[in-house]
Formats: sequence, C-alpha cells, structure tokens
Amino acid sequence: MGLFDMIRGEFIDIIEWLDDSRDTITWRFPRHDNEIKMGAKLVVREGQLAVFVNEGSIADVYAPGTHTLTTQNMPVLSTLKGWKYGFDSPFKAEVYFFNTRQFTDLKWGTQNPVIVRDPEFGMVRLRAFGGYSLRVVDPPLLLRELVGTDPQFRTEEVAEHLRQRIVGHLGPALAASGLSVLDLAANQHAIGERLAQVLSAELASIGVAVPRFIIENISLPTEVEEALDKRSQMGIVGNLDQYARFQAANAMESAAQNPGGGMGEGMGMGMGIAMGQQMAAAFGGVQQPQQPPAAPDGPPPLPPQEQWYTAVNGRQQGPFDQSGLRAQVGAGALTPDTLVWRTGMAQWTPARQVPELAGLFPQQGPPPLPPQ
Repeated sequence: MGLFDMIRGEFIDIIEWLDDSRDTITWRFPRHDNEIKMGAKLVVREGQLAVFVNEGSIADVYAPGTHTLTTQNMPVLSTLKGWKYGFDSPFKAEVYFFNTRQFTDLKWGTQNPVIVRDPEFGMVRLRAFGGYSLRVVDPPLLLRELVGTDPQFRTEEVAEHLRQRIVGHLGPALAASGLSVLDLAANQHAIGERLAQVLSAELASIGVAVPRFIIENISLPTEVEEALDKRSQMGIVGNLDQYARFQAANAMESAAQNPGGGMGEGMGMGMGIAMGQQMAAAFGGVQQPQQPPAAPDGPPPLPPQEQWYTAVNGRQQGPFDQSGLRAQVGAGALTPDTLVWRTGMAQWTPARQVPELAGLFPQQGPPPLPPQ
C-alpha cells in the first residue's frame, strides 16, 4: 500500500447514523478533524434527514437514501466552495442527522390548577395531564432556532418549553369548549385534536409539529370531588325520608334480634315503640301526638303601629307613627289640609277627612248647638 493510499484511508468515506437512544432528535456526525472526501457515501435511512453545514451556513439537505458526495449532487456546497469545474480533494463540513419519526413518549401536566368558568358550577380549578407526540418537519429551521451547535439534541431539552406552551393553551381550549366539567371526559379526544392543531401551527416557527395530543385525565380539587360524591350518593338514595325510614326499620330489627345488647330491655323496647310510631305515622297510620307549644316567658310583643306619610310642599315625608304625627302637628308641618296616606288607602287624602287623625287637631270654636 502506497503512502497516498494510507492517507486516503484516513478520510471518512461512509457517513451514517444508527440511533439506539429513542430520544435523540438531532445528532452531529463526529469528524475528529478528519476530512470528508469526494465520492464518500452518505447513508440516510427512513425516518432521517441529513443537513450539511459549511462554515456556519446551512448548505445541502439530503432525503432518505444512499448518496455519493460529488460536486454534481452537492449544488449548494459546490457553489459555496467554488467547485465550478469539479473538485476531487477532501473537504470539511459538519453533517447533522435529524430524526423525523414521531417521538411518542413525551408527557405533560399542569403544575398549578387552571381556573375556568364552568356553566354549571361557576369558577372551578382544574388539573390535567397526558401525553403527546413530536415530529421534526423543518430540519434547517430547527437547526437555526433551537439546536445550534449542540452535538446531540434530545427531547428532554425541549420538553419543558413545550409543556409551558401546552399549559398556556389548555385553559383557553377548555373555556372555549363551553362544556361543563361533568361533560369534559366525554369530549377529551375532540379537545386533544383541537389542541394538536393549535400547537402545530404555533410550533411551525421552530420546525416541529405535534401530530397527536392526548388528555388522559382532567381532575377537580379534592373538596369539590367529595361534594360531587355526596351529590351522587343523594341521587342514588333518592327520597331521603324513605331512606331514613328504611334505616330505622333495620335498626329496630337488629334491636329485636339482640335484646340483651348494650342497652336495657326497657330502653330497647322504648326505642322500638318510638320507631314504630314514626313509621306508622309516615305511612298514614297512627298519628304522632302533638306536643303543646311552650308557654312564653313574657308578654307578647306589642302590635306594630300604622305608618303614615305626609305631603309637605310637594315632597313626601315620613313614615310617622301617631307620636310622630303629633310632633308634626306641634311643629306646624301637619295641618288639617295636609295630604296624608297609609297602607290600605286608595289615594292621598286631607288629614281632616281621615277619622283616625281627627284627635290630632284642636277643635276650632265651640261645637254646634243641640237642636231646639
């Protein structure tokens, strides 16, 4: 083997990537200061794309297949290098392999509750979690926006960024659905598909998409779930009065089967009689004796006094009781010609025409003479 053959063997002649990590999005082919020679084989497998970067600029992109690196099938890099008439010497370029398959093991969840307005329960706090898949759709754009010079770009490096975007869209999606919390479980699939479209449109700016978005669970706070459980129990029980009678009958039957229990026989019999009377009264049998009302501790309250209103200078005054009306008469604000009204009167009436107010005004002059 000649010297030139030995030097030629040092050059890279096969460029390929066999991924066994299952979470690597981008992998940079290691050059170790070796050059890539013209005529080398570039092997791009299904689910991959290869991007050549020359001196910091993206050159060529290769689809799946086996490519022989020559000036004829490297149009961009050939233009950058000035290989107008062909060139056989080795060259240096960075090669990035991109995984274009779906990454399906990504999870998301709400660290803090999302507050939404529920049409049935009002303001509620919701937590949710699930999974989603990620796919590279524009490798050069992803290389510019996120990967940079990272030799191995993994899903964990972008997962938190995607989770924040997902949670940011989750609240508006749940609110826009117009569904009650009780109906969300039946519509999780439709909401997930809508979120996948929204996220894919937003993430197109960095070269990735979300083909599938899954909502595994939407949960309420513990105290709200307990209240819903109580509501469900009430719905199952139905009529609470009948349920209480049924429980009383079971208790009476248990007491009859165990007469020597913790209570005395007399007390057990008394409870049995009382429960029996209660059940008989409930089903239209013996009526429960009515307890006489307790005697009041003092005299009953005084009856309320009538409230009067007056019209003084076109303005309503009041309400006044009898003592208040006397004070108005003494102050000259209430005269026999003053219009008055109380509840039950059809209209405002001069005070002199109201019999209840006749005693408020002093009599003007002596009374009429008796008949001769």
